[in-house]
Amino acid sequence: MKTDKLKEKFAKVALPMAAELKDFIKENGNHVIGSYTIEQVYSGMKGMIGMVTETSKLDPEEGIRFRGYSIPELREKLPKAPGDTEPLPEGIFYLMLIGEIPTDEEATYVSNQWARRSNVPKHVFDMLDKLPANTHPMTQFSMAVMALQTESVFASAYRKGLSKKEYWDPMYEDVMNLIARLPRVAAYIYRRVYKNGVHIEPDPKLDWAANFAHMLGYDDYNMKRLMRLYLTIHADHEGGNVSAHSTHLVGSALSDAYLSFAAGMNGLAGPLHGLANQEVVRWLIDLRNYYDGATPSKEQIHEYVMKTIEDGKVIPGYGHAVLRKTDPRFIAQMEFAKTYMPDDSMCQIVHTVYDVVPPILSGIKKIKNPWPNVDAHSGALLIHYGMEEYDFYTVLFGVSRALGVLASLLWDRALGHPIERPGSVTTEWMKAQAMKAHA
Repeated sequence: MKTDKLKEKFAKVALPMAAELKDFIKENGNHVIGSYTIEQVYSGMKGMIGMVTETSKLDPEEGIRFRGYSIPELREKLPKAPGDTEPLPEGIFYLMLIGEIPTDEEATYVSNQWARRSNVPKHVFDMLDKLPANTHPMTQFSMAVMALQTESVFASAYRKGLSKKEYWDPMYEDVMNLIARLPRVAAYIYRRVYKNGVHIEPDPKLDWAANFAHMLGYDDYNMKRLMRLYLTIHADHEGGNVSAHSTHLVGSALSDAYLSFAAGMNGLAGPLHGLANQEVVRWLIDLRNYYDGATPSKEQIHEYVMKTIEDGKVIPGYGHAVLRKTDPRFIAQMEFAKTYMPDDSMCQIVHTVYDVVPPILSGIKKIKNPWPNVDAHSGALLIHYGMEEYDFYTVLFGVSRALGVLASLLWDRALGHPIERPGSVTTEWMKAQAMKAHA
């Protein structure tokens, strides 16, 4: 078997840190880092520090940073395909895994590794073909990941007997193999559901994102460019979001990468998480249809936004549990739109909505963040290039999110993180504590 340079480099970075972390916990484990309220416990543990994620950190004011780098910095510094302006997702995966910006050669190495590992077993396609064609694409995606679990190197190695210090090694193989195969699986689902089952074979000469666009059926170079940007900026959002936390939680039981990632995808499929991107497109289409298909004016958008709020509904794509400013991922997509599709009517609507909505939401007392998140723009870009099947958008999100959550899962095994088991209490216990405080 050939030497894997990326694997060796990861070992050199991660294994010494595992030893360092063990000593750190031994010396500082009793240090109090927060005092939490009853409200925080009952409101989804927002802001409560309960896990460590090495790959990215979400700052309420600055947005997401991957290993310390902002989205604008990554668009500038990460390796790009020849002649392109957008970063290769291979580069952000390398950054999250190793902690440093890769060279062009190192990003190409990742791309070549994924190309070599991308073969999907026939039984996965056979399973998908037995499902009703109207099965939601995210359901099919999760089931396909589960079907791929037969290929788990980690599960096989663990069954044969494996030292805890070696868990990371077969997990690396699972992570790399699964990421390599996801575009092929996702494209197969798309072509099966929306293109009468006419499938497109992969092109081994293309990078990971461009090949994905190709297998989906989109060979416009700007669509490949968009796919590189899309798969990069959706890759990770620290560890507390549902898809990342679910992957981490299930992985903490020493479930392999396939079982863990499938759990994360089942979380991503929820309307309050990844499914939100299709809700945005539905709302934009309804907005346009409300005005007989014409591009609505700023005044008409204001009217429709007020109607949505008065109907007791939220403005999809606006607000975030952590962010308190415009999502930098939204800005990156808006800049892409203004560069490559300045006259696109749907994108113009998105930009006008951006002018209208924040001032309205700022006047509503209970709303802490009136600004758009990443979902507010992504659908309009995809529609421009012909991908109007918005039920599929969350699958695209899932392919991208694999980069971050699986890099984190590998770090979990390398650092020896234990099974996650937070304590829980009853409401009666909570009431008793409150009574003691007031006594």
